[in-house]
Amino acid sequence: MENKKQNKNSMKNNYLKTFVIALAVLCLIAFVFWYVMGSSQGKEIDYTTYLNDVKAGSVKTVEFGAEKINITYKNGSRAWFYKNCEAFENDALTVAEGVNADADETNDVLIVPKSSTTFSIVNLIYPLLLISLVIFSLVYFTRQIRGANSKSFDFVKNRARVSNSKIKFTDIAGAKEEKEEVQEIIEFLKEPQKFTEVGARVPKGVLLVGPPGTGKTLLAKAVAGEAGVPFFTISGSDFMELFVGVGASRVRDLFETAKRAKPCIIFIDEIDAIGRRRGTGLGGGNDEREQTLNQLLVQMDGFETNEGIIVMAATNRVDILDPALLRPGRFDRRINMHIPDVRAREEILLVHSRKKKFDKKVNLKQIARITSGFTGADLENLLNESALLAARDNRKEINMKDLAEGLDKVVMGPQKKSWLITDNDKKITAFHESGHAIVGKLTDNGDPIHEVSIIPRGGAAGYTISMPEDDDHHVSKAKLMDMITMMLGGRIAEELFLKDICTGASNDLERATSVARKMVTEWGMSPEIGYMSLESNEELFLGRDYQSRNNYSENKAAVIDTEIKRILDECANRARKLLKDHSAIIKNMVDVLLEKETIYTDEVELLLNGTPASEVIDYINTKYAEGKETEIQIGKDNNKENETAEKNETKSAEKKEKKGNKQENKEEK
Repeated sequence: MENKKQNKNSMKNNYLKTFVIALAVLCLIAFVFWYVMGSSQGKEIDYTTYLNDVKAGSVKTVEFGAEKINITYKNGSRAWFYKNCEAFENDALTVAEGVNADADETNDVLIVPKSSTTFSIVNLIYPLLLISLVIFSLVYFTRQIRGANSKSFDFVKNRARVSNSKIKFTDIAGAKEEKEEVQEIIEFLKEPQKFTEVGARVPKGVLLVGPPGTGKTLLAKAVAGEAGVPFFTISGSDFMELFVGVGASRVRDLFETAKRAKPCIIFIDEIDAIGRRRGTGLGGGNDEREQTLNQLLVQMDGFETNEGIIVMAATNRVDILDPALLRPGRFDRRINMHIPDVRAREEILLVHSRKKKFDKKVNLKQIARITSGFTGADLENLLNESALLAARDNRKEINMKDLAEGLDKVVMGPQKKSWLITDNDKKITAFHESGHAIVGKLTDNGDPIHEVSIIPRGGAAGYTISMPEDDDHHVSKAKLMDMITMMLGGRIAEELFLKDICTGASNDLERATSVARKMVTEWGMSPEIGYMSLESNEELFLGRDYQSRNNYSENKAAVIDTEIKRILDECANRARKLLKDHSAIIKNMVDVLLEKETIYTDEVELLLNGTPASEVIDYINTKYAEGKETEIQIGKDNNKENETAEKNETKSAEKKEKKGNKQENKEEK
């Protein structure tokens, strides 16, 4: 903000300085003009004064012009008066000649007739000086305006930033297939003759598609860095301007600039800003955005050839792009950037942890397993938040407690420990979150509970964080039903133990209804609907994002609502039964939460095993008294799996060693 204010103040000062200088120059020109004209003509006199001056002998020259009679005195001053008629001129001439004849030699008057002219170097210098001053002022004023705001004259030029990327493939983790897809583009930029000799055509455009934070821009930079070519980067919105035709002009200028630097890469970030499907906006088909898109289509594969220029673009809304932009010859290669799996997340964490110091107990593999659904940007943010927490506590190493708190902060937001919360609100929140946690642990397909807290965080009064162990690309109907059951567990706990309900379950009800609706309309998990897909995906002409319409009748809509309610009621009854059967565990968990406000995986396991609340509280006090850090735990089942896997690996290694020894013995024999 301070830099913007300084720039605005400097621009204002430049404008004021230019205005003052221009005004001074104009005043100087006016003064010179007035002085020259005044000094050349002198003052105006009447005919009587002329007669007296002639008779007095002070007149040196009388010049008869077309409209004026100019007089030059012997002391160097000048005067003039208008002649009214020819007779008036003759009288003045007679007076001058009479004096010339009768007066002494010192009083002679030189008469200049009308046909004669006089030449003076001063008469030539004055106009030249005046013209020079005008030209100088115009040039100076124009340069000052350009210097104050040079971009105003260059708004039709492209705004791409050119750089030599230093990013390499070693800086990108968890994108093995994506790096293989762009490998041949790197080879083409290095050795184009290798492909032209075979007759192969390298893709002109590469479209990177994926959710935000999956590394689309980073991959484009790495391609330029590996190929060692100039990297032109520009956003889709940088082409747009208020004036019509500016976007198309910037596209032309961008490709003309890239031609002079080829081979090179042009990277257009957020291309959906100009690549939206034509004919679907409120402005019709003749708006600035569509003209810009048309010019881009022509530059990529039209009348002009741009060999040696690879166009890369990134978007997370490929469904709204114009089909002409996606056809072969333009963006003929699409690379999908997926959310990383557990192995890729571990590699990403290792890349981002290069410049950070960690405690010896930190296990990034555990962090990778419980961060399902995190993108590369989310993982980088997680490590950064953990580093900030360590620095806040004046520590030079990041421990597991920092990572746990950083994970909660990224997922839910910061804690609101300063809020004044009544005991009644704490009790409601404790029962609500206990209902979520107990139902989530007792269902067959529930995810491990990482943390349960009644401290407000983000926009929630409390929270229950469950982290999946594995990356499930296919979610079964049974798991979806368990998810809905857990979402409704908080509201059911309020009904059973508080005999009242509150507004805190609004988000739970919204998410549960959304999952149930998709089960009915999209995923074919309703026996009444069957295998029909009733997703509302038909958009009207007024734009793909303005209005949609259903592709089913009103009777079918009533069936959909009935099925959604049936699923929600079924899950609510399951949650009610689970909580009734484990009411003692709920009450113990509530007592622990009211005392300690936050519990973790190990405390939840103790409560589920029937441990009284007092013993769990003592366990927590002992743990923190010994200074143990809050570790992120995956769960007992997961640990057992790791132990069995390690045992299997050792057994297989022992078998290989035995086989090798037997073969050696045979060879010796």
